[in-house]
Amino acid sequence: MVVFENKAIPKLLLVCLFVQFSVSAANFFQPFNVTYDHRALIIDGKRRMLISGGIHYPRATPQMWPDLIAKSKEGGADVIESYTFWNGHEPVRGQYNFEGRFDLVKFVKLVGDNGLYFLLRIGPYVCAEWNFGGFPVWLRDIPGIEFRTDNEPFKREMQRFVTKIVDLMLEEKLFSWQGGPIILLQIENEYGNMEGSYGQKGKEYVRWAANMALGLGAGVPWVMCKQTDAPGDIIDTCNNYYCDGYKPNSPNKPTIWTENWDGWYTSWGGRLPHRPVEDLAFAVARFFQRGGSLMNYYMYFGGTNFGRTSGGPFYITSYDYDAPIDEYGLRSEPKWGHLKDLHAAIKLCERALVAADSPQYMKLGPRQEAHVYWENTQSTVLNTTLSESQSACSAFLANIDEHNTATVIFRGKSYSLPPWSVSILPDCSNVAFNTAKVGAQTSVKLVENALSPKISAPELVMTKNEVSSISESWMSVEEPIGIWSESNFTVQGLLEHLKVTKDESDYLWHMTRIYVSDDDVAFWEENKVSPTLVIDSMRDVLRIFINGELIGSVSGHWVKVLQPVQFQQGYSDLMLLSQTVGLQNYGAFLEKDGAGFRGQIKLTGFKNGDIDLSKASWIYQVGLKGEFQKIFTIEENEKAGWTNLKLDATPSTFTWYKAYFDSPDGSEPIAIDLGSMGKGQAWVNGHHIGRYWNLTAPKDGCPDSCDYRGAYGSNKCMTNCGKPTQTWYHVPRSWLQASNNLLVIFEEIGGNPFEISVKSRVPRILCAQMSESYYPSLREWLHLDLIDGKVSISDMKPQIHLQCEDGHIISSIEFASYGTPHGSCQNFSNGNCHSPNSLSVVSEACVGRNSCSVEVSNSGFGSDPCRGVLKTLAVEARCVSTSTIGVSQF
Repeated sequence: MVVFENKAIPKLLLVCLFVQFSVSAANFFQPFNVTYDHRALIIDGKRRMLISGGIHYPRATPQMWPDLIAKSKEGGADVIESYTFWNGHEPVRGQYNFEGRFDLVKFVKLVGDNGLYFLLRIGPYVCAEWNFGGFPVWLRDIPGIEFRTDNEPFKREMQRFVTKIVDLMLEEKLFSWQGGPIILLQIENEYGNMEGSYGQKGKEYVRWAANMALGLGAGVPWVMCKQTDAPGDIIDTCNNYYCDGYKPNSPNKPTIWTENWDGWYTSWGGRLPHRPVEDLAFAVARFFQRGGSLMNYYMYFGGTNFGRTSGGPFYITSYDYDAPIDEYGLRSEPKWGHLKDLHAAIKLCERALVAADSPQYMKLGPRQEAHVYWENTQSTVLNTTLSESQSACSAFLANIDEHNTATVIFRGKSYSLPPWSVSILPDCSNVAFNTAKVGAQTSVKLVENALSPKISAPELVMTKNEVSSISESWMSVEEPIGIWSESNFTVQGLLEHLKVTKDESDYLWHMTRIYVSDDDVAFWEENKVSPTLVIDSMRDVLRIFINGELIGSVSGHWVKVLQPVQFQQGYSDLMLLSQTVGLQNYGAFLEKDGAGFRGQIKLTGFKNGDIDLSKASWIYQVGLKGEFQKIFTIEENEKAGWTNLKLDATPSTFTWYKAYFDSPDGSEPIAIDLGSMGKGQAWVNGHHIGRYWNLTAPKDGCPDSCDYRGAYGSNKCMTNCGKPTQTWYHVPRSWLQASNNLLVIFEEIGGNPFEISVKSRVPRILCAQMSESYYPSLREWLHLDLIDGKVSISDMKPQIHLQCEDGHIISSIEFASYGTPHGSCQNFSNGNCHSPNSLSVVSEACVGRNSCSVEVSNSGFGSDPCRGVLKTLAVEARCVSTSTIGVSQF
């Protein structure tokens, strides 16, 4: 085996720099082995402390991948993590898809091209708020199958897919020992939560899955998350908001955090969850403080549930997850920037962290503690300075009090610790970072008018920030209600939804004929009653029609239906349209969950008693006519018989709409505003951008401000109360052409397409605020004068850092004040103390640049504007797009 050789780096006394590996044309890395001990993964013979960022490749386009990976690396990630998605890779049994958004090989190679490692979580059950937890629906139809237990049909199919993925990675030479980036694999996923439901067969399945994985010859370690009984050669790992107290089931295994939930997912009609970055940073720092070695953000980039990939029931199309990189690929500030600083501080400690088998614990107060790591195992190092011992010493000081700031004494020095925070001391003396003190910029993202739909390019030419008349630009065609093709079939009794649709569509029509006699009508009139349709249980959405007229709708997860109905004398067609809104992705016995109806369906209130429709003759029709005719594609849409839609047209149900728009100039991400619509699906140039549903969140449950202190839960810091859960939908740039982009909408319940707009999502405004007492920039710790001992870190000054997105520059400084400014971003004002040079100093440093740094000090602004007062610099800047080559970067 060829040994991985690192490039030479300068010898450092204070820190161990993270090695950026060179990439050759033939290999991403020189081949290297990955093993582990109780402390950490051992990469090429060296323990490593690793930061990982989760990016699910199908939740972005291949054109987005390079930028997402680059932003992750810039943010301090060493590793990129992703699941594999069985139902995306094998939509039909034996027919594989590794193209487009599912080009796993390309994604892994791009990660390697950036000098990053890869954590591949094969599963193949993934949960992930992904449709059916990643399982292909055809798996349900295999005779005798039971998912995720000691069941031969399931184990056979699971092994076949897992082997397919491992063999593909081997063929492409993507494992570390082949010169590839893959250092770690995962089998199964959070099975420990479900194992008890399967009894002894669950335990046997865990052992089988572990042995099967180890026998595939991947040559790198395997993990199982949330699996405390993971067999000996499998590392059990933690998934949670906090994992600092987690210990694996063997003293020979390292502590790994496979899912650090930095946000949460969202359901239609729900509030939007947010996790404060101060708490997230606290959780990460505590993990490494208490002996953790690899931490993965779930998610670092969440992305979009394009098409019908969202899980359920009822998960929205956006999978933003409040991640450091948002759904559109833009940095979410200050989360991205604060975590970048955190990662840099942890990396400054890596030399000591990997050298020590365990930290020395020191109690500093009733709820304050220190963990000290040092390269030299002699305890006397605690009583000497780093320069005296020539050994790396790093410390983490924690205040786990949720309410009060604490002052502690550590190695003879006093330190102030904000509540619920960790201070990181890379040299056991100077604070480089505190989790509760955010110095990173805040970015404000705006949506700007790009284009409104138009009938054709020659008739209406739109430019950015213009809004056109669209009175004749939309066209429509009605979707037939009920049975629309010869592919329908008749069956006596009710069939389970998924057994009929195979999940090829959300929609399944059921039609039966009801006869109403004169006696029934007389009975209803005499007793002043009406019949009722009773369904024992249904999910997710049900539309009820009589003779083509919509009379009722119900939504819910396995809820009872009591729907009053009215029939005329004679025969009437009763039509039930059952719909799925994302298949169940979590829980035991997924293969039995199904969709549609459970139990009995009956009509009550007839003169001669109830009518049991469960045994009636039903005609079944899968899907929508427009859906199967693909009228949303460029090639097929003209066949639909579209007619012009009038501006005053009444919103109608079950209607297809189409319009065209030109692609806006620039490189900003594009979103479509569907807030004027009801419920349905949307396509751009044949690409399915996802489901939409204009459901409003409850008016209560959103605090005026979010207190980061104390344990986080998904309901703690909600926003968007009283507003629709999602109105903006991501349209990837790569799906657009220069002009005449086809937008097709299928609307179920009625909406106004004339109010639909296509807009750019732009991070226009940057704000930062920092006091002169803040810590020096993390980059200063690598300053040569500091390394050579010519200056002390205490001599370094803090700096505000501003950075626009790539392709943008700072066009103006809207506000700057060094002194005692008031307010917050977009609402700053001068205080009693203000340096008159503030605006000129910041403008000179920043305007015309993509990024800039400004020192927060009296010398930086020429003088002290108010002696004896702690001063702060507050800045608000504006970014604009540019095509200028060679913009200054710092």
